[in-house]
Amino acid sequence: MARGRHVSPGALAGLRVLDLSQVLAGPFCTQLLADHGAEVIKIEPPEGDPARRFAPFRADDHERAFGGYFQSINRGKKSVVLDLKAPSGRAALLKLVASADVLVENYRAGVMERLGLGFEVLAQINPRLVYGAIRGFGDPRSGESPYNDWPAFDVVAQAMGGIMGITGPAADVPLKIGPGVGDTVPALMLAFGILAAVRHAERSGQGQFLDISMIDGVLALCERLVHQYSYTGAVAGPEGNGHPLLCPFGLFRAADGWVAVGCPTDKFWVELAQAIGRPELATDPAYATNAARLERRADVTAVVEGFTRSRSKAQIKAIFGGRVPFGPVQDAAEIFNDPHFAARGMLVEVEQPGSARPVTIAGVPVHLSATPGAVRGRSPRLGEHTAQVLAALEADSPL
Repeated sequence: MARGRHVSPGALAGLRVLDLSQVLAGPFCTQLLADHGAEVIKIEPPEGDPARRFAPFRADDHERAFGGYFQSINRGKKSVVLDLKAPSGRAALLKLVASADVLVENYRAGVMERLGLGFEVLAQINPRLVYGAIRGFGDPRSGESPYNDWPAFDVVAQAMGGIMGITGPAADVPLKIGPGVGDTVPALMLAFGILAAVRHAERSGQGQFLDISMIDGVLALCERLVHQYSYTGAVAGPEGNGHPLLCPFGLFRAADGWVAVGCPTDKFWVELAQAIGRPELATDPAYATNAARLERRADVTAVVEGFTRSRSKAQIKAIFGGRVPFGPVQDAAEIFNDPHFAARGMLVEVEQPGSARPVTIAGVPVHLSATPGAVRGRSPRLGEHTAQVLAALEADSPL
């Protein structure tokens, strides 16, 4: 949280979210809601969310309340410990449901029903409740998948949803995307669905069940492989660092790494040809159009890399920046030193319990002018807010 700066309550102030989810997909979704002002009450089992035990940890942190993985996606939430296998834990949750707007969980299908806490039960207590579920293969309420009972993590969603099949250096070498997009992309879609359902509940008083299948979310992200197959019968495969429909569009070697260049229009090709000292290529029929360049992809790559290979990323940035769509491939150290991310508030310091120094986590990418979001504090210790929240329940007062 920025020091000395007024923090807006956020566009979602007053929205109460019960977060029963664990690890990444569900918590990433509810973190987005918390960043924009929702009160997110993280309901944890007595042993806590398993992600609390995931590295990395600060070397001087002897408390080990949580590491970087948990800190990054649970900031600004309250932690309440409830044992949902015990009658007292279930009773407390039912009381919380009565005043909640949203509940999010990412258990396997049927777990909440076996606990007596399924949507239909909770909707009787609170008809306005928006119940969001995120599972590997979805919930049977929305469609009976043959895989509804299968467990899944990011790598499974990436594989079955299609993104690995179009990523990689060659046709027979599919590649896992680095970050957990099999979790975070469906989480983004769940956050969108929750807000759509909350809007409906505010107008009608009617809550509803909504669910996201992780592999559905990944497939939606890969929409191009669907329409390519439907229109042409072509099965898209790994495309390396290029693009099947645009040229030049991809990664090119620099003297000290790689740079990304994208020229999807012939206008940008003119700019690029001039920038690399080959203005004649802008009007040469063999290169002047995207269709012509696609037929000579190897030649185009050789021309562009003939320029970039002998220059550093900084030198190329000075020449290409502002003229053609361009960006250096950056590692974490370069991102921390890039003035863009500082100017946009994308590197935020928060307290790390047990450590003498704050840690840095990713900031809020959605910038609203009237009700800006914010990182509203560190992630909670396990059960840090249990007494406060349960006391408020007993007193029937605001949490």
